Amino acid sequence: VQLQAFGGGLVQAGGSLRLSCAVSGMPFSRSTMGWFRQAPGKEREFVTAISWSGGTRDYADSVKGRFTISRDNAKNTVFLQMNSLKPEDMAVYYCAADIRGPEPIQSGKADYWGKGTLVTVSS
Repeated sequence: VQLQAFGGGLVQAGGSLRLSCAVSGMPFSRSTMGWFRQAPGKEREFVTAISWSGGTRDYADSVKGRFTISRDNAKNTVFLQMNSLKPEDMAVYYCAADIRGPEPIQSGKADYWGKGTLVTVSS
């Protein structure tokens, strides 16, 4: 199983970035997908999750209204559109996958994790 996240980079506060996570080696279309982030000196935190169908999406309060998760089951890819970025959004972003449903994702105990992509937000 491989999860490859990419799309991170340097952006000014107020700007936007779109992260992607390409998944292989597992039944993507039946998996709940999520994004987490870890800022320097802080613990990894839940950002957002999306059900296998895309019909259910959950967001951390800190990103509601600014971030949008989506998925393309035909391309085995999940996306994270990040708008109105703030300096406090700066972190390494990780995608996660689990076929068991939303709870392992939201609890941070997903079976599969990508290596992360760095998002830097300048003020």
